[in-house]
Parts: sequence; structure tokens; C-alpha cells
Amino acid sequence: MTDVTPETTPTKLTAEERRRQKFYSASQWTLIWWRFRRHKAAMVAAMILAVMAISGLFAEVVAPYGPTTRDAKYLDGAPQIPMFCDQNGCSMRPFVHGVSTKRDPVTLRAVSVPDPDKRVYVHFFAKGEANHILGVIPNTRHLFLLDDPKAKLHLWGTDDLGRDVFSRTIYATRVSLSIGVLGVMISFVLALIIGGVAGYAGGVLDSVIQRVTEVIRVVPIIPLYMGLAAAMPKEWSTTQVYFAMTLILGLFGWPTLARRIRSQLLSIRNEDYVVAARLAGARPARIIGRHMLPSFTSFIIVDLVISFPYMILSETALSFVGLGLRPPTVSWGVLLQQAQSVRVIEQTPWLFIPAIFVVVAVLAFTVIGDGLRDAADPYSDSH
Repeated sequence: MTDVTPETTPTKLTAEERRRQKFYSASQWTLIWWRFRRHKAAMVAAMILAVMAISGLFAEVVAPYGPTTRDAKYLDGAPQIPMFCDQNGCSMRPFVHGVSTKRDPVTLRAVSVPDPDKRVYVHFFAKGEANHILGVIPNTRHLFLLDDPKAKLHLWGTDDLGRDVFSRTIYATRVSLSIGVLGVMISFVLALIIGGVAGYAGGVLDSVIQRVTEVIRVVPIIPLYMGLAAAMPKEWSTTQVYFAMTLILGLFGWPTLARRIRSQLLSIRNEDYVVAARLAGARPARIIGRHMLPSFTSFIIVDLVISFPYMILSETALSFVGLGLRPPTVSWGVLLQQAQSVRVIEQTPWLFIPAIFVVVAVLAFTVIGDGLRDAADPYSDSH
């Protein structure tokens, strides 16, 4: 007679148990992403920055015209807003009114005014100016243009030379954001090396590095850059000035992050796993890179994100006062140089639109930094 063993039926996990199992088996980066995703304001800020970055990266497609393309018939022209209805009825396609030139009876200047009896329709992904995406890929398509090749659409108006403000702002977005990224990367590498050496070695070497760091921190960036800008050769191309400015901002942006890395390393340099790696014969570079830095990598990322606004504001401020990038290069600071007079405030306020981009970008980076700080906190709510 054989014994009959009852079949064991697997216990079904409840939704709550599955959720907890998924949580406790997740990696550190997955947990950070889950917490960050719950931060609604940070997610909105991230999407805004993504749109700005993509628009700047593909400026040759998004912008209808080049940054130096002129419309001699529409100087200091007001923004043209596409519409679907006017006094002559409605249309399924967006359009703008044509432009006619009249003489101002007071100033006797020729001014461009809309002609309500003429419609010019908007085409999307139409052929226009030939250019090269990122200077490499040939392109003739633009996000939007007018169906009349002789007419031009200026969403945000034009400046005193008839250059499209929307197109110039999109190109400036790429330049300003790229300076922020490159500057932060340069300062991060320097902070990682200098702060890592100071925090791991300690002693006399740490004291020497800290004195050098203090000297660099107290150097005023504006007077320094005034001297460096005067020393830059006038025959330098815009590309050379661009890289020189990025390098300078990066070289003087590392002390704060280096001190934070140093303090973190000092606090864990005598932990058991660090001592064990040292006794096992691991080299200092391996101990720092494989054992010490990963313990607070999330906090380094938060500091990097928060550093972006300072880089962007530094470039904007320096270019605004004429010490940064030089025309024909366009950045947010270069565009705002044209908005320094009272006449601009009174007659062409749309030239202040690049300032909105600066404010939005800085606020977005700040909100994302707050979201990452909360997400990287291991003691935050995990539910």
C-alpha cells in the first residue's frame, strides 16, 4: 500500500505582497526613479527641459530660418500669431495676414503693418533654407513655413535688423545649454579628482588642497573674466571663444563639489569595507572608484543637476555685459544684449523673450534638483 502525499498548491501572493517583493528586490537606481517619478513638479520640469534640449539640438529643423537670416521688409516687426478665423471667415488651416509697409506720420519711419485682406497659410515640414543639422547632416525641411516663398513667418517678431527672434532663440538654446553641460562636466571631473585625492589621502596633502580650493573660491568671476576677455585675441573665431568660455567656467566651478566629495570620503575612509579593500592590496584609485564613490553617487548627481543653473546664469550674465560670446554666435545672453535700452521696453518688448527661457531653465533645473534630492534620500517614504 502506497502512501498518498497531498499536492502542495502554491500560495498566491496578494497585490500588496507582490508590490513589497518588487520593492525590496529593486536596485538603488530603480528606487530613486520610482521616488522621482512621484514628484509631479520635477517630472513636469524634466519634460520642459527635454523639449528645450531637443529643440536646441535640432534647431536647424525647428527654426524656420537661420540665426542671421534677415527680413528687410519686417524690421522690428511685431509677433505674428497663426489663426484659424478672421473677419473674412474661418479656415481649417492656420494662416497669418500678409504684411504691407506704411509710413509712420509721427516718426516718418517705414513700418510694417498686417494686411487683413491677405491670407498666407502655414505649412508644416516644408522645404526652406538649406542647412546642416549639427553641421553634418544636410537638411532643407523646417517645422513650419509659409506657403508663399516670398513671405516669412515671425512667431516672436523680429529685431532691428529683421532677424527672426524665434529662430535665434532656438539656436541660442542649444548654445547656452551646451555651455552648461560642458562646463558642469569639466568641473565634475576636476572635483572628482581633487576632492577624491583630498578625502582619501587626508593629512598634509588634504590641507594643501583645501587652501588652494579656498583661494579659487574667493576669486571674483566677473573681474577675472573681464581680464581674460580682454586678453582673448580679436581674430579668434566664435568657436574658439565658445570653447574658451566653457573651459574657464568649468575650471572655476569645481571647488564646491570637490569639498562635498572630500567630506563624504573623509566620513567613510575608515569603514570596514574600505579597510578590507586596502588590506587586500587594492590601489587607491580602485578603492575610491569601486567602493567609496558608489556609496553616495546619487548625492553627487543631485549636486551636478543643481550646478547647471549657476553655469547657465554665469554664461548669460557674462554675455549680457559683453564679456562672453560674441556675435554672430547667439546665446541667451547675447540676445539679451539687444534688450538693454528703454526704447526696446517701449517699442519691441518681444526681444525680452529669451529672458523667459533663462528663467524657465533655471527654475526647471532647481525643481529637478529638489526632486532628485528627495528621491535619493534613503529615509524618504518608500510607499
